[in-house]
Amino acid sequence: MPLEIVTLPTLTGSMNNYNFLIHDTDTGQTALVDAPEDDGISAELKRRGWGLDVILLTHHHWDHIDGAAALSSEFDAKIIGAAQDAHRLPPLAQEVSTGESFELFGREVQVIDVPGHTVGHVAFYMPSENALFSGDSLMALGCGRLFEGTPAQMYDTLTTLSALPADTVIYSGHEYTADNADFAMSIEPGNEALQNRVAAVKQARAANNPTVPSLLSDELATNPFLRSTSPEVQATVGLSGADPDAVFAEVRKRKDNF
Repeated sequence: MPLEIVTLPTLTGSMNNYNFLIHDTDTGQTALVDAPEDDGISAELKRRGWGLDVILLTHHHWDHIDGAAALSSEFDAKIIGAAQDAHRLPPLAQEVSTGESFELFGREVQVIDVPGHTVGHVAFYMPSENALFSGDSLMALGCGRLFEGTPAQMYDTLTTLSALPADTVIYSGHEYTADNADFAMSIEPGNEALQNRVAAVKQARAANNPTVPSLLSDELATNPFLRSTSPEVQATVGLSGADPDAVFAEVRKRKDNF
């Protein structure tokens, strides 16, 4: 049977994080993707009658790791994270390297290097579930702010993720979609698919419904950070005919000042 994946809001009203519970209904095992807090996550697990066996960490920022040690201690859950970022993560029971795979509840998990937001950031891709846990790399209608990496690194990251199957479900780390939608409309207002998606995003948020996860096919059609070859995007940023990586860098700069 497919795994059950639950979108769990945390740090609501401040960082608006999303975390994800990955539950194997056959074995009763559960994993968590990122852990910004412990009390709320622990309470949700207990409400569902679930334990916690594994914690996957995408990167070292506090709003993704601060609850990991306490949850690991409470539930005896092992923490898995990137070997290249281990010095900035809680103690890891298993260090994984980019480009390799490991097994989670009998399913393959591929570790993808996604620098840009930070250096050492990884994403976890589960082909059997069509699921990518992207942290703060590729996001709904956006991408992460560049705190450590360069525009070139983030462009390469997004190019890599764009090559995944179009039906991949993107589980990203924050509810920033409404703000991202406003920016996207300023960059490509003539995009009909984007217009329709923005309307759906506003309707969802008005009802306090999440806009995450999203489909990669929708990101390819509407996310301005994946659309550096679009003539309208290029014209908006004054770089018609320019290399896509240069267009991306200008779009990212404009988002930072939006």
